[in-house]
Amino acid sequence: MRLSRRTASLSVAVALVLTLGYEAVPHARVPADDERERVAPFGAACRIRVDDSRVTAYCHNPYPEPDRVSLHVECARWWDIDTDSSPMEAGPAQTVRIEGRCWKEVGDAWVSHRRAS
Repeated sequence: MRLSRRTASLSVAVALVLTLGYEAVPHARVPADDERERVAPFGAACRIRVDDSRVTAYCHNPYPEPDRVSLHVECARWWDIDTDSSPMEAGPAQTVRIEGRCWKEVGDAWVSHRRAS
């Protein structure tokens, strides 16, 4: 019996795969109902605006769980004092405004999020 070129190539490919080993790729896992509750969506959407030395953040929480947000302002000058605001609670469907400032230029500004206990 004579093997065709295609059959021989296929045999070599199968032998190569078996020799090198096969790593199974896991399928996507759908979380159980109790896991979905634990990883519920969380976190207010925040917009930050910088005007000269003043920073204003507007945070809107579209989720049913409250979010405690804080504004952090890093000033550009080494002698200017960086500030962190007190945490403010953004309840469900609530928008909060947080303000901060530097004496001179603002280097960076961001908002941190924490789940309310």
